[in-house]
Amino acid sequence: MLSLLIWVGIFAISMAALVKASDYFTDSAEKIGLHLGLPAFIVGVTIVAIGTSLPELISSIFAVLKNSSEIVVGNVVGSNITNIFLILGIAAIVSKKKITIGYELIHVDLPLLLGSSFLLSLTVLDGIFTLQEGLLCIAALVLYLLYTANTEKKHEDVEIKKEMKDEFEKKFSLRTLVVLVVSAIFIYLGAEYTIEAVVKLSEMLAIGKEIIATSAVALGTSLPELAVTVAAARKGKPEIAVGNVLGSNIFNSFGVMGVSALIGNLIVPSSILHLGLPVMLIATLLYFFITHDKEITKWEGWLLLIFYIFFIGKLSNFF
Repeated sequence: MLSLLIWVGIFAISMAALVKASDYFTDSAEKIGLHLGLPAFIVGVTIVAIGTSLPELISSIFAVLKNSSEIVVGNVVGSNITNIFLILGIAAIVSKKKITIGYELIHVDLPLLLGSSFLLSLTVLDGIFTLQEGLLCIAALVLYLLYTANTEKKHEDVEIKKEMKDEFEKKFSLRTLVVLVVSAIFIYLGAEYTIEAVVKLSEMLAIGKEIIATSAVALGTSLPELAVTVAAARKGKPEIAVGNVLGSNIFNSFGVMGVSALIGNLIVPSSILHLGLPVMLIATLLYFFITHDKEITKWEGWLLLIFYIFFIGKLSNFF
């Protein structure tokens, strides 16, 4: 019992370190990118967009290195479900009024989200995610980043651009570089011990590693998205809230899966195929239909939250 509590503590601490260090790393990398003269839209599309998915990416790489590749698919599928059902649901509930979306998601963003979910589902149906499939997903990610960069150029957000300018005008200091290096070290340690804890807890509790990854790890690595999305919703910036979930899910499906597959083939457990994938597709379709009319109400937020409770209950055999 003591050993179990120790590993639960290690899991919680290492997960917290991974998430917090990723936040510091992203912030420092953003400042350095602006200081080096990179265009604001490039910094936003690459460093900031990838930054919120950094915990998923690094923990997935460590999972493959430790021969626990089933954690990768569980983490990606679980994070995508958590982002839509839990995070978007909470954002809609805590928002002072219904979330109104001012730009045309339907043109490209929503089809790309649907495409990423369906492509991921098709590639893992045979129970394995190969290098070739990983390269295909990376190519799709590059396509998405190019589209986002192009869109950012055409529709520059004045407020975001001003924030970027303010950051650029701040004097670059050695402290920023030190924070970058130190946070990178903590990301490394956090990811390593997170995966080590998952493996140990899986053995002690006699449950699949992918189950812990789909629930606890997915929730933990989605905390940056939760913080950004809820804060954006409360501040009356719904487009950031909705767009953050959308971009994170696309990066998870294409980037996290693709990069992890470069290290080795990913094993897809039957529990993911039978429960995780169908729920992820349902979540993506619900996201599509809910945002199609350019608004998300509190009632729709509660509906999403109920779906998440059902998913966790089903995963833990409560239902």
